[in-house]
Amino acid sequence: MNKRRKYRYWSKEEKHRIIKRLFDEEIGLRELCRQEIITTTLIYKWKAAFLEHGIGGLENSIKPRNPLVKLQNKKHLTEVESLQYENMKLKIENARLKKHYTNEEVVKIRQRKSSKKSMK
Repeated sequence: MNKRRKYRYWSKEEKHRIIKRLFDEEIGLRELCRQEIITTTLIYKWKAAFLEHGIGGLENSIKPRNPLVKLQNKKHLTEVESLQYENMKLKIENARLKKHYTNEEVVKIRQRKSSKKSMK
């Protein structure tokens, strides 16, 4: 059975808590992995980063994604989320207007970018 894996987001605090458990508690690596539902490889990477750089080494290196996408894909938005979504859309529109872009120009720019990506 081939199940699709869900990627989990681990905050710096969660990583630190798990590494701290590895050092402080008398628990084996494999048992810790079973309890936390995590691979040994990931713990080895976190442990090496922690020993080399301290808690700062556990910081996530992934850039924040477009927050609009997160809200666009939701079926039901709370009142606060719908206001945040509307605010973000207005900020984008305001930035476009400041640059004097029309909707047609924005479509052309997107097409150029997508054609460049397809060429790579």
